[in-house]
Amino acid sequence: MKAISLLYHDVVMPGHFDSSGFTGGDADIYKFARPEFERHLEAIAQAPRRGEVTVVNSVPGKVASGSLLLTFDDGGVTAMSIAALLESYGWRGHFFITTDYIGKPAFLSKDQIRELYARGHVVGSHSCSHPARMSRCPPEQLQREWLESTRALTEILGATSTVASVPGGYYARRVAIAAAAAGIEVLFNSEPTTRIKQVAGCRVFGRYSIRQGVSANTVGTIASGNWPPRVRQYLYWNSKKIAKRLGGSCYLTLRKWAFRKDPIDDRSAGSGL
Repeated sequence: MKAISLLYHDVVMPGHFDSSGFTGGDADIYKFARPEFERHLEAIAQAPRRGEVTVVNSVPGKVASGSLLLTFDDGGVTAMSIAALLESYGWRGHFFITTDYIGKPAFLSKDQIRELYARGHVVGSHSCSHPARMSRCPPEQLQREWLESTRALTEILGATSTVASVPGGYYARRVAIAAAAAGIEVLFNSEPTTRIKQVAGCRVFGRYSIRQGVSANTVGTIASGNWPPRVRQYLYWNSKKIAKRLGGSCYLTLRKWAFRKDPIDDRSAGSGL
C-alpha cells in the first residue's frame, strides 16, 4: 500500500513569520504566506490523482492506496486558518502538536485543539519538546516525548491519541519502536517516499517536505504522483541524511548559521533541507 503525504508547517500573512509556531530562519523556510499556500491548494485540487485527499486515523491501513494526505507540523496558531482553507475544498488535514508549547504565544490553545478535532481533522503528537535530534535521544527521553505528549492530547481531546509525526526530520527505527510502545499506531516521518512501512505494529508514512521556493506547479506534480520532483527530493534527502549522520550537532549549528545568513535559498527548495 502506498500514499503520498505532504509536509507543511505554518501559513502566515505575508512577512509575519513570527506570528505562528517556532521562530528563526531555519523555521521560517517552512512557513508559507497565505496567498502562496492558497495557490498550492488550488494546484492540488486541479491535479489528476489516483486517490482522494483524506486522513488516516487510529486504524492503520484504513487509507486507500494512492491517497493524498496533508500534514502540518509544530502546532502553530495558524492551524485554525489552515483548517478553514482545507474545509473550503471539503478536505481534512493532520495537525501535529508539540505539547510543551500548548497555550504559549503563537501556538494553539487547548480549546483550539479541541475545535480542530471536532471539525474532523486528525490531531496528533509532534513530541513534547521538539528535540533537535529525536533519533539521538536516550531511551528514557524518547519514552517521555511520546508517552507524555500522547497523554496530554488524550486528556484534551477526550479520545485516545494514536497518530504522531517525528520532529526535525531525525528518524530512526528506534524512534518508531518507542512510538509504538507508547500506543502510537501511525507515525509520519520526513522520508520522501510513498511506501508505508510497519515497525513494531506501527505504520510509518513518509512525507514530501514543502518549503519556501517550492512552486504550486511542483506541488501539483507531486500530488499527481509524477516521479521527477519526488526523485529529486529523495536523492537530496538521502545525501542530507549522510551529512546529518557524519556532522552530528555540527550539522545543526551550520544549518542555523546558513539560514540566518540566507533564509531562502531557492537552489535547495523542495528538497526538504
